[in-house]
Amino acid sequence: MSYRDALSPWCIVQHLPNMRRQIILRFRQRNNAEDHLRLLKALSPAITYELMFDLSLEQELRFRATPNLTSSPSDD
Repeated sequence: MSYRDALSPWCIVQHLPNMRRQIILRFRQRNNAEDHLRLLKALSPAITYELMFDLSLEQELRFRATPNLTSSPSDD
């Protein structure tokens, strides 16, 4: 996941067949995402959209920030 995506954790997701979903848009602020979601639902009521906070971004950033404590020092 790119750094740019990490800056925009709020997502509008479209539900697809077979329990799949696709991220349509990303936003930095929840109120902007909610406004766009209302607009999308008004323009295409037959399609199911959902607003979600992408926690995988936060977990990935934490994982990158923590040092690897499981590796043992090399024996010279």
